[in-house]
Amino acid sequence: MTESLVVDVKEMVAEQIEYRELLYQITLRDLKLRYKQTVMGFGWAIFMPLLNTALFSVIFMEVAPSAFQTAVPYPVWVYCGLAFWNFFAAGVRFATNSLSGNLNLVTKVYFPREILPVSAVLVSTVDFVVSTTVLAALMIWFHVVPGWALLLVPFLMLVQILFATAVSLVLAMANVFFRDVKYLVEALMTLWMFATAVVYPIDKLGGRLGMIMRLNPMTPMIEAFRSVVLYNRMPDPLGMTYIIVISVLSLSVAWLTFHRAEFKFAESV
Repeated sequence: MTESLVVDVKEMVAEQIEYRELLYQITLRDLKLRYKQTVMGFGWAIFMPLLNTALFSVIFMEVAPSAFQTAVPYPVWVYCGLAFWNFFAAGVRFATNSLSGNLNLVTKVYFPREILPVSAVLVSTVDFVVSTTVLAALMIWFHVVPGWALLLVPFLMLVQILFATAVSLVLAMANVFFRDVKYLVEALMTLWMFATAVVYPIDKLGGRLGMIMRLNPMTPMIEAFRSVVLYNRMPDPLGMTYIIVISVLSLSVAWLTFHRAEFKFAESV
């Protein structure tokens, strides 16, 4: 069994190196296709989190301002969380349908199928970079001054990509065998967002609910992003260790499972 695992890992790594140009081309293709027929183009990457920021700011600050008190102005605080959350959620949504949406490639051409969900995650990375332009503008407007901790943002993005890829591989694979998965993902992402400290401060929650929320990997992920961007401080070491371990382990298991199942994809799509 150990020998078989070693062979699989070597094959997986070798395929990614061999087909790296294909990953680049498919990612570029997906970027062009996603925005080709939209009026706003990359503006959608900015518009949705900005719209949600306005809605949450008006609703929550009017209904319970004390419960949503944050160290920085709430609009910049919530936009920061929404931008990083959308980075994850958009990649997962598009990746879920990446295999069933590319039938000709999956059934007629051989290549490592994980390239398709990975490319969806990479496209969402571009969306995220675009959305940070508004975050920067909000920080200037509300006089939130960044510092040296911004240097950690690329590392946090890498960890986010690892975790998003793990979730995407599982859901893309499940959607091949059970086509209802893509509809369930929409509900899952909405529930997951409200189970994450995206629109409310996690330190306001205690007891069992607070503990469960902190076990959600996306909560320390978003908290870490806010720490380095808005507060110019190192992320919580325990939280960072937790999400790194979860991301690496989940990606390893998801990628290996995906690799061993991909030969059944053609007959299932």
